[in-house]
Amino acid sequence: MYRDIPEDLRALVEPIAADHGCELVDAEVQRGHPGLLRITVDNESGDGRVEVGALARLSREIETQLDAADWMNGSYRLELASPGLDRVLGREKDFVEACRIGSEVKIRIRHAQEGRRRFTGVLVDFDTKSETVRLRGDGQEFVIPFGDIEKANTVYKFTSADFKDRAKK
Repeated sequence: MYRDIPEDLRALVEPIAADHGCELVDAEVQRGHPGLLRITVDNESGDGRVEVGALARLSREIETQLDAADWMNGSYRLELASPGLDRVLGREKDFVEACRIGSEVKIRIRHAQEGRRRFTGVLVDFDTKSETVRLRGDGQEFVIPFGDIEKANTVYKFTSADFKDRAKK
């Protein structure tokens, strides 16, 4: 989740992403030998379409800055990606957009609610005042505090249209 990104990492990555017409969506840090830093960026329009060349240029620049700051304290692997088909929902605005289009989502929460930590269903509402997510799934409706969400992704549903051009070949 965006809010879990260390502030010093955000301060390092966000200006670089902005210079390339992108926004930082999420980052996952795994310390170790070697470490792993997985960063997700999106373009400013939020449609998830970040060109591979742009990701490569962004990756080189971020890696240079990480190395100069010795941010990972040793060897690490940097993975940079766009949100993809199973779009990561890391920011409030990602949830608002997913609600607007009625996306199906998978959510994992930090603390069990009604005996479970994983939920799948249609995102019905994101209430910015109470900072809660309303999800309809398994014949029930769940209200989940935004601060309790550990990870969230959209669920992409393939249709025949996804394979239309492939059938012509």
